[in-house]
Amino acid sequence: MAENDWDMVTVLRKKGPTASQAKSKRVILAAQRRGEDVETSKKWAAGQNKQHSITKNTAKLDRETEELHHDRVTLEVGKVIQQGRQSKGLTRKDLATKINEKPQVIADYESGWAIPNNQVLGKIERAIGLKLRGKDIGKPTEKGPRAK
Repeated sequence: MAENDWDMVTVLRKKGPTASQAKSKRVILAAQRRGEDVETSKKWAAGQNKQHSITKNTAKLDRETEELHHDRVTLEVGKVIQQGRQSKGLTRKDLATKINEKPQVIADYESGWAIPNNQVLGKIERAIGLKLRGKDIGKPTEKGPRAK
């Protein structure tokens, strides 16, 4: 008749403090008063995204006066592209299709807003037959075998 014994209590397991309770100052002080070993450590930048540190301090950045910007295609190159395209009877869309680029790329190069890309400039040079890079901008390109 052990199952009817009301005075006997069986404890299967005893739960310890939860994570939030274990971190509270009251629980830590109570454990120290009881003489238990308590180890606490402060995490640096806990809960923040501080993986990447900034190398320059903000005061130095504030004192920085130089304005940084990308080089753009000159208006001279833009005019040469426009004249070469018109002399071949091509629209911006036709030229863009011929060199496998978007029409907006041609518009940017002609207006001088584009950041120079040698691959795109090379394709445009071959399509319109005029040099766009170097000293002799606007002169016809030489047709011949490439040197390897």
